[in-house]
Amino acid sequence: MVRRLLRLRTGRLALALLAVIALLAVLGPLLAPQDPLATSPDALAGISGAHPLGTDNLGRDVLSRLLDGSRVSVVGALEVALTALVVGAVPGLLSVHLGRVFEWLTLRLADTLVALPFLLFAVAVIALLGNGLTQAMLVTGVLVSPLFYRVARAATLGIARSPYVEAAQLAGASTGWIVRRHVLAKALPPLAVALAQTVGTGFVIVSSLTFLGIGVEPPQATWGGLLATDLGFLAQRPWAPLVPALLITLTVWACNLLADAVRDVSGAPAPDAPPPPSAQAPAGGTS
Repeated sequence: MVRRLLRLRTGRLALALLAVIALLAVLGPLLAPQDPLATSPDALAGISGAHPLGTDNLGRDVLSRLLDGSRVSVVGALEVALTALVVGAVPGLLSVHLGRVFEWLTLRLADTLVALPFLLFAVAVIALLGNGLTQAMLVTGVLVSPLFYRVARAATLGIARSPYVEAAQLAGASTGWIVRRHVLAKALPPLAVALAQTVGTGFVIVSSLTFLGIGVEPPQATWGGLLATDLGFLAQRPWAPLVPALLITLTVWACNLLADAVRDVSGAPAPDAPPPPSAQAPAGGTS
C-alpha cells in the first residue's frame, strides 16, 4: 500500500508533511536553540537573529517553545487514535462471531459512547484525576472508538456469510484464525482511513485542551498553549498566532489528506468521521 500511496501526489505530500511533524516530535526538544523555559527581560520582542520568532510575554524564545511543545501535541494525538483503534476494532471484528448477546451489548455500548461529548468528558477526567493530558487522551480515545467499531463490524459483516468463511467454520477453524486469515485483509484499508482521520481529530482535541490550559502543567509548552498566549498580545505581536495555528492546521490537513489517499488506493469506503469538539475556546489561556 505504501508504494501505491507514493504514486499519488496527494499521498506523497501527506507523508512528507507528517514525516516533518514526526521529526519535530522526536528531535524538536533537541533542536531548540535556547532553553524553552528560560525567561528574560526582553519580553514580546520581535523577530531577530537571537529569536527567529520573537519572545513571549515572559521573554521566552518562541521558536524553542514551539519545537519543545511539538512532542506533547503529537503524542497526545497518537494516544487518542491508538486507544480508539484497539478499543473499537477488536470488538468490532469479533461482534459477528461471538454470538448475539455479545453483538447486542457492543452495539448498545457503541451507541452510548457516540452520544457522549468527548471533549467535555476529557475535561471532567482531568478534573477528577488531576491535570494530566495522558488520562484525558485515553478516555477520549475510548469515546471516539465507535468509529473503529463500525468500520470493523461492517468489514466483518461483508464476508461473514461468504462461502470460504462458512467452509472454514465447518472445517473447525477457530474464530481467531478466521479473523486473522479472512477478515483482517478486508478490514485493514478502512481501518487505516479511520486511523488517519482520528489522528487529525486527536490534534484538534489536544490543541483545544491545551488552548484552554487544561491537561498540562505550566510552564510546559504546547502548540495550543502558545496560540492562546499569542492571542492575548495581538497589539504587540499581531503576526505571532499565525505560526502555531499554521502548524496545527497543516498537521490536521495532512492527516485528512493521507486518509483520502489511502481510500483512493485501497477503494475503502470513507468512514463517518468523529464529530469535532463542541467546546469553543476563548481568546486567551496559558501556555
